[in-house]
Amino acid sequence: MTHDGGRTVAVRVPATSANLGPGFDTLGLALSVYDELTVTTLPDRRVEISVVGEGADAVPKDASHLVVRAMAYAYEACSRKMPGVHLAARNVIPHGRGLGSSGAAVVAGLLAAKGLLAGDVELGPEALLRLATELEGHPDNVAPALFGGLTIAWMDEDGPRHKKLLVHRGVSPLVFVPEFTMSTSAARELAPLQVTREDAVFNVSRSALLIAALTQSPELLLAATEDKLHQSYRAQAMPETDRLVRALRARGYAAVVSGAGPSVLVLADGPGRRLGAAEVAASVADTPWEALMLAVDFKGATVREYTEGST
Repeated sequence: MTHDGGRTVAVRVPATSANLGPGFDTLGLALSVYDELTVTTLPDRRVEISVVGEGADAVPKDASHLVVRAMAYAYEACSRKMPGVHLAARNVIPHGRGLGSSGAAVVAGLLAAKGLLAGDVELGPEALLRLATELEGHPDNVAPALFGGLTIAWMDEDGPRHKKLLVHRGVSPLVFVPEFTMSTSAARELAPLQVTREDAVFNVSRSALLIAALTQSPELLLAATEDKLHQSYRAQAMPETDRLVRALRARGYAAVVSGAGPSVLVLADGPGRRLGAAEVAASVADTPWEALMLAVDFKGATVREYTEGST
């Protein structure tokens, strides 16, 4: 696929689930649902956009598109002039559901810029994480989208940092996606600015335990996903989500709000356990939920030169 002889790159970015219960604004997990796009340079400054799938009728088709804005941000950071582009996007990650769709768009734009700038400017992992965090506001979604697996993200005086961990093979994610959406900014405003010392200690202990549960001991996932910092405060805005999380946890499933919601993430300690969780959801839900049986994505976002006929 070439437009007027331009250079084309293909980008693939996974969905992510942040927080994972107690790891508020810190822990994130990459999941096997992907947005894919190709970006071709144009000889003039035009921006052409075609979108199929999620958000096809809602996202802008001009330079304000988040992928194009992220590309422009990367070019400016590299002191390069951004060319015109033709963007063809195939979106699968649900929008406004707590699965990192905006973080994925930011990462997609940065990876597209990285691919197109290759041979001129090299955008390394630290630079990509820094640019993505500046655009997204926090690193908990963009880190797993960039690097895959389970990521711990934190900020220090040098900016955002991350550590990637390999997830135990027994951990089997299941995501329940509703038809309704939730604004991340609105959800964030529901969490209190101050918490009690007891709640802080509670979450520190559960976050530490969650690292152990996800990497070594999946049988501890139910206890490890308890949280007192944000989920109960957000419940008022997402009663259906809260009801499903409570029902699943009452039956022994490690269910949490995915990101800012309203999707529900279940971290099952084996693939077979997910079927039981799906049966619970079907029996208690009064609104429809789509059950996605997923794997942990270990690779993270990728970019490559696109050639005609490649997939």
